[in-house]
Amino acid sequence: MTQPIAPCLWFDGNAEEAANYYVSVFKGSRILHIDRFSDVGPDPDAPVVFIEFELNGQAFQAINGGPEFSFSEAVSFSVPCADQGEVDYYWDTLTEGGKPGPCGWLKDRYGVSWQIVPTVLNDLLRDADRERAGQVMRRMLQMTKLDVAELQAAYEQ
Repeated sequence: MTQPIAPCLWFDGNAEEAANYYVSVFKGSRILHIDRFSDVGPDPDAPVVFIEFELNGQAFQAINGGPEFSFSEAVSFSVPCADQGEVDYYWDTLTEGGKPGPCGWLKDRYGVSWQIVPTVLNDLLRDADRERAGQVMRRMLQMTKLDVAELQAAYEQ
């Protein structure tokens, strides 16, 4: 397979706006290609139909498909964060105009679901000491934005 698998996001007329927004949020990201079409074919002045972009090396596609479909939590994108600073940055940025959810989940201003997860969480939840891991899980289930210090404190109890 020469092409990586790329999620394709369906928008109702604002695919270019969304792609530009995501590229601004994730450092080192870029727009790769934009297709604009009118009734007669390719047209540089026509609305965007299809756009390819890259977020942190991950290929994405977006189309302006119309109002028929909308996003749901059934598909989300997980953002591994090295520390609380990264959690705060992605959480604060992506919830602006969006909606916070439980356990590190959120919906951004376009309705796309994201999981903002500190990488230490997996280490704590996978610990051989199941009682400590359970304490972390119970604490995480009470959170909205995940707090690394609180998760580690739950582990140390």
